Amino acid sequence: MNPERILVVNAGSSSLKLRVLDRADAVVGSADLPPPRGEEDAGAVAEAVAGLGRVDAVGHRIVHGGMSFLGPVRLDSRVRTRIAALTSLAPLHQPKALTALDAVTAALPTTPAVASFDTAFHAAMPESASTYALPAQWRQRWDLRRYGFHGLSHAYATQRAGEVLGVPVADLRLVICHLGAGASLAAVLGGRSVDTTMGFTPLEGLVMATRSGSVDPGLVLWLADRVGMPPAELAATLEHRSGLLGLAGTADMREVLAGADAGEPRMRLALDVYLHRLRSSIAAMTASLGGLDAIVFTGGVGERSPAIRARASEGLGFLGIAIDSERNAADGGGDREIGAPGAAVRALVIASREDVQIAAEVRTVLADEADR
Repeated sequence: MNPERILVVNAGSSSLKLRVLDRADAVVGSADLPPPRGEEDAGAVAEAVAGLGRVDAVGHRIVHGGMSFLGPVRLDSRVRTRIAALTSLAPLHQPKALTALDAVTAALPTTPAVASFDTAFHAAMPESASTYALPAQWRQRWDLRRYGFHGLSHAYATQRAGEVLGVPVADLRLVICHLGAGASLAAVLGGRSVDTTMGFTPLEGLVMATRSGSVDPGLVLWLADRVGMPPAELAATLEHRSGLLGLAGTADMREVLAGADAGEPRMRLALDVYLHRLRSSIAAMTASLGGLDAIVFTGGVGERSPAIRARASEGLGFLGIAIDSERNAADGGGDREIGAPGAAVRALVIASREDVQIAAEVRTVLADEADR
């Protein structure tokens, strides 16, 4: 089967994004809705889907595939049950994706559908990168490991980087910087993820808009034991009240940059902490690769903030990274190079297109199914 029009369903924390892509990956229909809460919102989803015109296949973004799903898979009731069983690994994201899945399935009950997983791109990371230094009994009983996230964005940026550079992906060592409200890096060697900054949950790694990024687990244990802070309060604070918001009082990077440039101490501290973690993590990803051919900026901040791209690259000259100020500041849009001519490491800005990656995975799954 070669679907002409694919509906991509992306259920986030604050919206349900519906996009219809044609065979050239052009968006030919779109709708943004509040995240559905259950059967009471199924009618609104059905109405939106009907307004998008004919749909030949559906692709759903699912945040967590655990070790059950190492790639995209055709959806059926059995697969849905297995996805639901992983809810404890992503309690903030999985329920929203499942609710959207059910609503769209009710609207398009006979249309073939595929689940694409944010964790799948990192599933084959080396054990040295994916394993926590915990007792084997724990790791085996509860599948405790570094899963990584933003895999659909990292996978798309990897393939697109090869196209922009004119170099086969198999020959590239890339650090992909997905910088948005959530943020993570991936070290990509020959098209495969070999390291990433997020871990068992999306909390690990970089400073984000409202997430803390990595903190000493002993600090969390201390708050639970000595202060008596309930687990729910700890989780809510680390997820929703930390990061830039906790440091600067705002989760908006534009406000942080403006305040830092105006000399506001909280804003300057927030920016300095953000950049320190980002630079050190880029260097760590490069070490995992044994060198670097190109660095890629993607995601809302990565695509739209020349200041963050430039400041993140400062101090990384020893890796061969150098940004050209004019190319970086040019607001021409589109995927492009921003590195200084002659720099050892090429630098790119690539628009995040999870929808294109999901559509490609839908085509692959359905084509493989037709060949069997």
